[in-house]
Amino acid sequence: MCQASCEVRDELKEDEVKRFALALGLVGALGLPVLAHHSFAAHYFEEQSVTIEGTLVSFEYQAPHAWVHVSVTDASGAVQRLAAEWANPNRLSRDGITKDTLKPGDRVIITGSPGRTASENRMHLKRIERPADGWQWRGGRR
Repeated sequence: MCQASCEVRDELKEDEVKRFALALGLVGALGLPVLAHHSFAAHYFEEQSVTIEGTLVSFEYQAPHAWVHVSVTDASGAVQRLAAEWANPNRLSRDGITKDTLKPGDRVIITGSPGRTASENRMHLKRIERPADGWQWRGGRR
């Protein structure tokens, strides 16, 4: 008698374990993209805006976000290197931006939100211009 009822209970436990594993897997798979993408507000003062002008040192066109590295002369005359975090390359490509859009030596004007840690010399890029040829990007609104 117990053999039949014990087998049914064992099958029910196996089904519960499988459902739990499936649910855990789905939560993990769906949750990873959320955890992998940070909030810009956690790293930048999004309600503030600063504008800098400098010479492009490098342009990193890679996921998850592109980076623009610029050499800037500060108020005291010292040269500082600033990193501007841009959008994802997939989004930028829809706006016509490629890895070849910006070149070292380009003079650029960048507007964005300053980083929360000033010593990191970072900003969240919201607008970029290259005065030499009039090229500009304004958050996808050219």
